Amino acid sequence: MKPCRECNREVSEQAVACPECGAPMPAREQWDGWGFEYKSETTIGSWPLVHISFKYRPASSGLPRRPVPAKGIIAIGQFAVGFVTISQFGIGVVSISQFTIAGYALAQFAIAFQLIAQIGIYWLDGIGQVVWSLPELLGL
Repeated sequence: MKPCRECNREVSEQAVACPECGAPMPAREQWDGWGFEYKSETTIGSWPLVHISFKYRPASSGLPRRPVPAKGIIAIGQFAVGFVTISQFGIGVVSISQFTIAGYALAQFAIAFQLIAQIGIYWLDGIGQVVWSLPELLGL
C-alpha cells in the first residue's frame, strides 16, 4: 500500500484509480498518461532526432483524454510531425502514413508536392492509381 499522490489516502500499488479522489495510477509519484513514448537524447535544434509516441494524456478540465503527437526529425506514432514520419496521420517532408500532408508521400490519402499514392492531389507530377492535379481539381 502507498499513499495516493493527490489525496494521500492509502491505495494499492496496482490501483488504476484512487477510490477517494479518482486520480489515475494513484500509487505512482508521477504519471503523465497511458501508452508508450520515447524521445532520443540527441536533438537537432529543439527537436529530438527520434520521437516515438503511442501515448495518451489523461482527461483534464472537462476535455477527453488526448493523444500525444510524435514531434521529431524522425517521428513515429499515431499522429506525427517531422522530417520523416511513419504514422496514421502525418505531416512531414517524407511521409509514410494513412493520411498525410508531405513533400513526398506514400499514403492511402495524401496531399503532396510530388505524390506516390493510391489517391491524392499533386502539384507537379503525380504517380499513383487515382491522382488529380490541383489546377484540374479547382477547374483552372
